[in-house]
Amino acid sequence: MDDKIPGTCRCGAVTFEVEGRPLITMACHCHECQHMTGSAFSLSSLYLSDRFRVTTGTPVARRVGQMATHHFCPDCASWLFTRPDGMDELVNVRATLLADAAGFSPFMETWTADKLPWATTPAVHSYPGFPPMEAYPALLAEFAGGTTAPGS
Repeated sequence: MDDKIPGTCRCGAVTFEVEGRPLITMACHCHECQHMTGSAFSLSSLYLSDRFRVTTGTPVARRVGQMATHHFCPDCASWLFTRPDGMDELVNVRATLLADAAGFSPFMETWTADKLPWATTPAVHSYPGFPPMEAYPALLAEFAGGTTAPGS
């Protein structure tokens, strides 16, 4: 899948696009994501930075929490994407802002220790926090070979 998929904030002031298939899709149940989304979890897709670009507008960067910088629309405050600390080559895009949000089902879920008891996802893998770093190569390889991702 080498198509460009557009995304936008609620008001349309910031637009962006991703190219191709994400490295992985996920749901995060941490309290921070619950507060930032006003929901039970956040949904996101991880891309290489060179597969993501803002096409209209200028997002506002805010440090929220201790592990990442989050980017928001300056007008409607939609949470657009996140850049994890120390990983400039990656960007975590809010999957529900993409044109085909239904096609970005979460492959893994993180921070299930904070999960609301009624919240469920179709994720194949679940972790009480983040997966250990040594688990990522196998997770990315499994996701890349799967048939449940966008464009499959």
